[in-house]
Amino acid sequence: MIHSCRRDGRGGSPTAVLWRADAPSDLAALRHLPARAGASHAVVVDGPPEGPVDLRFFTAAGELPACGHGTVAALAFLAARAGKRDLTVPLRVGGRSLTGYVTGGTMATFLEDRVALRLPTDPELTGVLPALGFPGRGLNFPVGVLAASTGRWRLLVPVESRAALTRLAPDPARLRAACDRLGLLGCYVHTPPDAEGRLAARMFAPAIGVDEDVANANSTACLAAALAGRTIAVDMGDTLGAPSTILASARPGGAVEVGGEATVTGKLRLD
Repeated sequence: MIHSCRRDGRGGSPTAVLWRADAPSDLAALRHLPARAGASHAVVVDGPPEGPVDLRFFTAAGELPACGHGTVAALAFLAARAGKRDLTVPLRVGGRSLTGYVTGGTMATFLEDRVALRLPTDPELTGVLPALGFPGRGLNFPVGVLAASTGRWRLLVPVESRAALTRLAPDPARLRAACDRLGLLGCYVHTPPDAEGRLAARMFAPAIGVDEDVANANSTACLAAALAGRTIAVDMGDTLGAPSTILASARPGGAVEVGGEATVTGKLRLD
């Protein structure tokens, strides 16, 4: 068990990480792994210690093509198995190559080079935002909504303050129906960054069986790219009692380095 994207040694997203030889062989059993482990996601790791290492991600809804905080958790797992505080390892995620890093024993990051941004369509706005709790349309909708993807599209939705973010109460069933109809992963709702680049966010992803995600690194990478390459620190998970922080910084050329603090917090026994 890895807690990924922790905040000052606390909280983080609990993630089950298994070596391929130790994992169940059928998809149904892999889908049940997160719930059995008390987590939203499970990661299956396969490959030699020097890489490239293949990563596969699972939630109760099935297999995912990518998972940012799961990638962070897998990197912490690989460093712990290798007994190294610093590690650079090539990864394969969803048929593409990434590079992952562990520094100082607990900071795990990877380079995300597939961020795409566009304006949302009118059906996306009118279908999704009311399900998030924004009434009506037009002036009642937030200004500055973007669609973003690292392989699957989601909406980046700004709100004016942390208090407004905390008050947000989406309708999970309605949001899932809208996201399924429009082919969206979910919605990442965020506050503006302060002068130091600190902000807060909540990620609602019912399309993959996660009503609210403790930490979402891929969406944070999208936001860093959208904010003209600013370095940001995003607080998540507070409404779930699992304080998390994700760091993201855009690099020249368009790639974003994203990740956070991750530590081994226990062991998972499969009977």
